[in-house]
Amino acid sequence: MILTARIGAAPMSGYQWLIVALCTFMNCLDGFDVMAVAFTGPSVTEEFGLNGSQFGLLVSVGLIGMALGSMLLAPFADLIGRRPLILISLALGTIGMFGAAMAPSVLVMGLFRLVTGIGVGGILASTNVIASEFSNAKNRGLAIGIYTAGYGIGATFASLVAKTTVGGDWRIVFYAGGFGTLLALIVIAVLLPESLAFLEQRRPRGALERINRTLARMGMDSTSTADLDQASSARKDAGQTGSGWLKQLLAPTILLWIIFITIMFGFYFVNSWTPTLLAEEGLSKSTAVTAGMAISIGGTVGSVLYGLAARLRPPRVVLIGFSLLSAAMMVVFILSTSILWLGFGIGVIVGALINGCIAGAYTVGPPLYPSHLRGVGMGWALGMGRIGAILSPTIAGLLKDAGASATQLYVGAAAVVALCALALVALRKHDPDSTPAATEPATNPATG
Repeated sequence: MILTARIGAAPMSGYQWLIVALCTFMNCLDGFDVMAVAFTGPSVTEEFGLNGSQFGLLVSVGLIGMALGSMLLAPFADLIGRRPLILISLALGTIGMFGAAMAPSVLVMGLFRLVTGIGVGGILASTNVIASEFSNAKNRGLAIGIYTAGYGIGATFASLVAKTTVGGDWRIVFYAGGFGTLLALIVIAVLLPESLAFLEQRRPRGALERINRTLARMGMDSTSTADLDQASSARKDAGQTGSGWLKQLLAPTILLWIIFITIMFGFYFVNSWTPTLLAEEGLSKSTAVTAGMAISIGGTVGSVLYGLAARLRPPRVVLIGFSLLSAAMMVVFILSTSILWLGFGIGVIVGALINGCIAGAYTVGPPLYPSHLRGVGMGWALGMGRIGAILSPTIAGLLKDAGASATQLYVGAAAVVALCALALVALRKHDPDSTPAATEPATNPATG
């Protein structure tokens, strides 16, 4: 039996949950990275004398780096392994964070933001796949929900650090991010194993020993060279090693790209622009950061709620509901910020829903691809999603400079998020959980 099928059918061990926790820790870096710019936005804008368009470009530079990292580095995860790529990406992230903290100008800061983004993009493309591959079929949605919650945890930590530096040195936030990324590099180098799906298919030197060592830690029976050969023959018989998969996956891939683009458009708009917009609408910097922090706090809860809901209903169906509710609550949030306690409460709900959408996209995506294409498939989906993330703050900055109000910007972003539901409806016939009788990979969600 293919290893991922065995993992999908077996109960999850404590070691597998540890791997999910490690991936969650790395996803915290994404949340901290994005919100480090968002929460220091007013201070950075003031120090470097930036207008709305220039600040939007500074945010977008990091997102461009994430797109490059996801699209250009991710294919190497299927060639050299998920683990080596993660270590390289963490090293880039560490350099970028410390570089941004010491930047003497906005140009230098933008350069290091690009480097950080490339590192984060490579991390996300691999950790999402690893968390999915080490989870069983029953708990995959919950595991990805917990993994996605890492973003909210990292964002909340960034907001707490930023809140202590209001009126002080904003560079402390980036130094904190640099030390956190360096810590992750050390921990991952010691604890994270290589993907079993990668070892099974690529068969690098010592693959069998590494596979059995990981299986033993998971409390599962060992495998043999004959088992690996049999699994390889089964994949060839199923046509998974040829180019025919590319044509079959074209439609679901395009739909997945649309899903990621629309979700990330709204997600990064809410997370990147909220503190700055509210500060310019008349709220104090501290209050604006508090409102942004409410969204981050909600994010830590929402992705787990999505995972729990996905245990009861197909992940795609749950994601449709989350995307529509996110769009509606974004509008309610911007209309309620004049009442601080109400705006804070609605902000928590918005953060929960929009972060749940990210968890949904991460859950729906991997099972669409066979394991030998999963790294590049999800990497390109994440990279395309960054297009929405890049366009979001850039367009918001241009519209803001043209006179658009915070309310108008929020309503426009909400409309984009609502478009995600249409793509999810069209994805139904390609979704493994909606078409359980379909051919591989749809019949084997355990390969996700």
